[in-house]
Amino acid sequence: MTWNIPNILTLLRLLAAPGVAIMFLYFARPWADWFALILFVVAATTDWVDGYLARAWKQESKFGAMLDPIADKAMVVIALLVICGFSGMNPWILLPATLIMFRETFVSGLREFLGDTAGTLKVTKLAKWKTAAQMTAIAVLFSTGAFETYFEMSVEGMDGATVDAILSGELPDEGGIGWKLNGAYYSWWIGIILLWLAMVLTVITGADYLRKAMPFLKDK
Repeated sequence: MTWNIPNILTLLRLLAAPGVAIMFLYFARPWADWFALILFVVAATTDWVDGYLARAWKQESKFGAMLDPIADKAMVVIALLVICGFSGMNPWILLPATLIMFRETFVSGLREFLGDTAGTLKVTKLAKWKTAAQMTAIAVLFSTGAFETYFEMSVEGMDGATVDAILSGELPDEGGIGWKLNGAYYSWWIGIILLWLAMVLTVITGADYLRKAMPFLKDK
């Protein structure tokens, strides 16, 4: 193993993956949402930084090439599990999350089975776009959780008629429930659109990897 800055960044990204879930064990919401969002975004940024530094400094290594996709998958899978949990297993999230996690597990299994011939499944440009869409969708959906919590805290103790009157402008919005509700609404739909786009890219790239692996899966 070669211990250089790109590989250390990749290892830190891998260690940050369970940290996203741990935020919800030690902090109350919405702080847990914001801390998880910040940790996820910082870790996701290292995905680009470590690759750039490895190429620029000519420090590419087998250890980094092995660890990088594992760190990406761990971040995505754990974050999706957390989001599925606080969304109440909403089908708009559960379906794409399930397909994404299935594909990631399937491709990892293919790479393990192929062993020395796993170079056949090199990361493509489309796969990189897939990862970017996944991570962007996850970051946006973490902010949705924070906005929803702020809104629920602001309307606690209010009856439905009062909330409707504030949102319609009949009563002053002193608690800012309007912008909190709008934040939850728009971040939700932006996150959902990005997540479904990521799902489509995930399925396409998974099928492409299977096609490339088929010659090595046939019995003699």
